Amino acid sequence: MSGRGYSVTALAGVPVVRPGDDLCRVVMQATQASGMALEDSDVVVLAQKIVSKAEGRQVALDSVAPSPAALEMAARTGKDARLVELILSESDEVVRERPNLLIVRHRLGLVLANAGIDQSNVLPGEGPQALLLPIDPDASAARLRDALREATGRTVAVLVIDSLGRAWRMGTTGTAIGVAGLPAVLDLRGRPDLTGRKLESSELGLADEIAAAASLAMGQADEGTPIVILRGLSYAADGSSARAIVRPRGMDLFP
Repeated sequence: MSGRGYSVTALAGVPVVRPGDDLCRVVMQATQASGMALEDSDVVVLAQKIVSKAEGRQVALDSVAPSPAALEMAARTGKDARLVELILSESDEVVRERPNLLIVRHRLGLVLANAGIDQSNVLPGEGPQALLLPIDPDASAARLRDALREATGRTVAVLVIDSLGRAWRMGTTGTAIGVAGLPAVLDLRGRPDLTGRKLESSELGLADEIAAAASLAMGQADEGTPIVILRGLSYAADGSSARAIVRPRGMDLFP
């Protein structure tokens, strides 16, 4: 990666995304509404919610039958047993529980609250609704990247991001959960510092840093700007995905 400046633009004119919507068409219409056109090496960043909505990942809680394990956990935490059932179905392990909160290891490898399941800004339906993470955010990002290249002739990178909490830190920050077309982690080991000393342990979470910048531009409430174009970075695609960001369990210092 090179270059010291970049721009981050939240696109206007993004419609309410519904199941089956073509995200490539949504991105292209939003870029046009914002007076932009995609350029090579742009990074197209999408909020997880519009990807999940397009992929039909919304669930009516009235359709969920809680298991005995979910009922027991709901009684301990005070959470809706139907929501607990969805959390357990999306998770490989419950890491911690406390009143109204479950920290889990998601099937994607992410350690996060409530399996990333959200009930804000979801499409209205009969009864309470919940929105799950995409089944495979990396594949979602790759499909959109291919579709944009086919439609525009431009080679861009695509990120799917969500707002995640962090151990030991207050507040959430934008985090990449799907990556296509740029290095998810940039290995700087072996490069010289200003004094000529070789870096020994420097690995840059490039996708997460882009996600944080994009999330700040998107907003978190009623802004309605879930697509961001980041322009001005120079990078070399290495074929990596968001799974490269997840620390292997054998390296986990906090089991």
